[in-house]
Amino acid sequence: METKKIYHFIGVKGTGMSALALILVDRGEQVQGSDITQYTFTQRGLEKAGIKILPFDENNIQDNMIVIVGNAFKDDHPEVVKAHEMGVPTYRYHEFLGKMIEGKTSIGVAGAHGKTSTTGLLAHVLSGIAPTDYLVGDGSGKGVPNARFFVYEADEYRRHFLATNPDYAIMTNIDFDHPDYYQSIDDVIDAFQTFASQVKKGIFAWGDDQYLREIKANVPIYYYGLNETDDFRAVDVKRTTKGSKFNVWYHDEDLGEFAVPLFGEHNVLNSLAVIAVSYFEDVDLDEIRNELLTFKGVKRRFSERKVEGMTIIDDYAHHPSEIKATIDAARQEYPNKEIVVVFQPHTFSRTIAMMDDFATSLDLADKVFLTDIYGSPREQSGDVSSADLAQKITKGGQVLSVENMSPLLDYDNDVVVFMGAGDILKYENAYEELLSHLSNKIN
Repeated sequence: METKKIYHFIGVKGTGMSALALILVDRGEQVQGSDITQYTFTQRGLEKAGIKILPFDENNIQDNMIVIVGNAFKDDHPEVVKAHEMGVPTYRYHEFLGKMIEGKTSIGVAGAHGKTSTTGLLAHVLSGIAPTDYLVGDGSGKGVPNARFFVYEADEYRRHFLATNPDYAIMTNIDFDHPDYYQSIDDVIDAFQTFASQVKKGIFAWGDDQYLREIKANVPIYYYGLNETDDFRAVDVKRTTKGSKFNVWYHDEDLGEFAVPLFGEHNVLNSLAVIAVSYFEDVDLDEIRNELLTFKGVKRRFSERKVEGMTIIDDYAHHPSEIKATIDAARQEYPNKEIVVVFQPHTFSRTIAMMDDFATSLDLADKVFLTDIYGSPREQSGDVSSADLAQKITKGGQVLSVENMSPLLDYDNDVVVFMGAGDILKYENAYEELLSHLSNKIN
């Protein structure tokens, strides 16, 4: 990396961008960035690291900079235009990440779902055992001296993960998502196939995924799962209100029992992928066992808190498969409570493309509420509304407004899961405020 330069991040509050900025600060570099003035959940970490956050302004760009551009921003953004005009070295986020992982044993975690949770778990486990740089899609990033490993989230959106060439890859699944970019499931498979061809040492793939079974590579592919056809298998799985326990076999070798304080079958599979990678890097399995027990989760993935007798779970789930996994996890931890979901559909194109699947997954809850659809910088409107989705839901579907969250007050000592990838937090905050006000009045 070049020294004596200021690294300027255009869109520094983005989850990947903020994580990358934190790694550079840890490496002793000068870092600043620009973004919207609205508060985001990644902001506190940047502020604590001493990273200056400026409003967008073309005058932010100076000669002594290296500019990293968030992928949400096009080339006509004023700061990007200015950087090109001045001839300042400029990289897209994914391009710069490709440079950052060089020189370490790199592990990229890819998949339509589960990337962030698996990356966070792998980063936690390896960091407790050896110096590890990591970039997690919840905005968490860490750089350490003489890192042995570099763990990072490999995002398939617009094929961005093809800018990286990792030593290992974990592939959690392939599913049709991002209908604003991918034309079909075959288009998604093609992207993963290309990524697989760039992996240097080995791939760890979920064995139940029919599309992952079709992937070909120049390196060994090890399948993990719950079946005898998998290379790494979790057997005797016990799921309780405290977490999950299971034994792991690699072919005919018993690797012993492992436990995680996590819920849902998907977290058993995520843990299995982490154990498999660690096994091939000759990491002591007892150390892996100990580290798994202390994982607290990642931001906005099944984050829990208690408010006035209610359990509130915050989750990033915005695809039918993720919704199903999150409700499964909630039922494991709270088998005797009513599970209420407040779901914010994310993007109009995804809502249209997966309408029936959304309804089927949401109906796994006891009661469903919706918010208006959250668009994106690339997609501000569409020919669909949350009311259209509500008509297909049998367990409710009432559309809530942030000004009136009172329908949720019908529930007491139950679980409310807020799901979405947009600004669902404002609905959570409004509900918590309502609960607090009600409690104060009663008291």
